Amino acid sequence: MTAITLAEIAQALGGQLHGDASILISAIAPLETAGLAEITFLSDARLVALLQSTRAACVIVHPAQAEQAQARGACIVTRDPYLYFARLTQWWRKRLGDMPEPGIHPSAVVHPDAQIDPTASVGALSVIEAGVHIGAHTRIGSRVTIERHCVIGARCVVQSGAVIGGDGFGFAKEGQTWVKIEQLGAVHIGDDVEIGANTCIDRGALGNTVLAQGVKLDNLIQIAHNVQVGENTAMAACVGISGSTKIGANCTLAGGVGVVGHIELADNTHVSGATVISRSLTEPGRYTGVYPFEPHAKWEQNAAVLRQLKKMRDRIKSLEKELAATQARVSPQQES
Repeated sequence: MTAITLAEIAQALGGQLHGDASILISAIAPLETAGLAEITFLSDARLVALLQSTRAACVIVHPAQAEQAQARGACIVTRDPYLYFARLTQWWRKRLGDMPEPGIHPSAVVHPDAQIDPTASVGALSVIEAGVHIGAHTRIGSRVTIERHCVIGARCVVQSGAVIGGDGFGFAKEGQTWVKIEQLGAVHIGDDVEIGANTCIDRGALGNTVLAQGVKLDNLIQIAHNVQVGENTAMAACVGISGSTKIGANCTLAGGVGVVGHIELADNTHVSGATVISRSLTEPGRYTGVYPFEPHAKWEQNAAVLRQLKKMRDRIKSLEKELAATQARVSPQQES
């Protein structure tokens, strides 16, 4: 793509442009490294000092930083610089012309019974099995597997290596062996969902595993059978959700979160990284269960103490009983 003017960007995306509208922009770059022909953004007020040192041709800023930004050069003022940046990347990529074209790559294997909207794209070496439905303008990356009877809505993005509709982990014990429970459900995915690379979403055992519209999943996430995820919930890398759990709408799960099976998380629940959720959360809010790291030698000392917690608890209870008995004996003497 040839360089474009700031005027073209503002005309396409809005915002208040201050400075020379004819400045040519050749790329989008980070605040710290942006050059004289590049546009950048400031969304974190803690980085405002970088406004003085950045060489960027234009900075996208919040109204609170507008005066400082104008003092250094051209800027676009908007209420949400990060959102503006996101819109800019989408617009920029479309102008570059490197969005996948609609259609099915010749190396993809697609079952004749699969229904793929003609505006969708299916990448190289992907496998689409019988009964699959893929909606309009959905993009399926390379080496994606979508197994039988799964449904994917419109405008979804499935990144390379994802597996949708693999068997859930279900077995019954017979003596010392395991008997497989055939997974007879499917996966239903709503509109505008994004699924990261190498993420796995298991099909339901009887009913369906369901991701509502607007869900965003990072790479290397495991969604087990019969899980339900509410609208616009987002999960970062390496999250694991056990079977039959219900995650509410507008939730966020940071990297490495684990959620046990057969529980529910309320709408607007936010879980900090590496936390393990072992019971239902009925109230919205932020939940954290990560023990802070520390030097190894100190961690060993604290771990040794933790191993003694039950003994310490029992000892404290015993002391409390002794103290209560002593107080009971002393009180009558004081009254007399």
